[in-house]
Amino acid sequence: MKYGIVAFPSKKLQDLANTYRKRYDPHFALITPHMTLKDSFDASDDDIKKIVQQLDELTSKHAPLKIHASRISSFFPATNAIYFRIELTEQLALFHKEISEKIPFGSEKHTYVPHITIAQKMTDSEHDDIFAQLRMIGVDEQDIIDRIHLVYQLEDGSWTTYETFRLTGAE
Repeated sequence: MKYGIVAFPSKKLQDLANTYRKRYDPHFALITPHMTLKDSFDASDDDIKKIVQQLDELTSKHAPLKIHASRISSFFPATNAIYFRIELTEQLALFHKEISEKIPFGSEKHTYVPHITIAQKMTDSEHDDIFAQLRMIGVDEQDIIDRIHLVYQLEDGSWTTYETFRLTGAE
């Protein structure tokens, strides 16, 4: 089965992302707006038991994540994805590094760039037009994420939560 580790932002930030995702993201119905902490990976039932234990330990040591969606960016020319750029703080970088080390499943496809996707799978001309418009609007939202989620993919391609972990550590 395919799994991933994500953080869902507050309803306010999700609603803002969804104003764009409804129009520009064909994955809108498959998963709510999120920040990926670990790319999708395959794991067995036995693996998942170990992963759940690792995530329990990890989240008990880390405080809630303070995030800042500071601008609208694009992964062009690698892909035509547009996203809210989340500033890579020391706290977030350390947390991502520990997840990668403690849960060595799958491989990092790219350098870690924390983000919330708002548009994807567009033609080059659509991308250029929409990106120009969205950059003028911009984004400047701060949020606190107090839980992360182990999610899995259903047969229809949608993702659902397997287990939720609260970030309960000290600053």
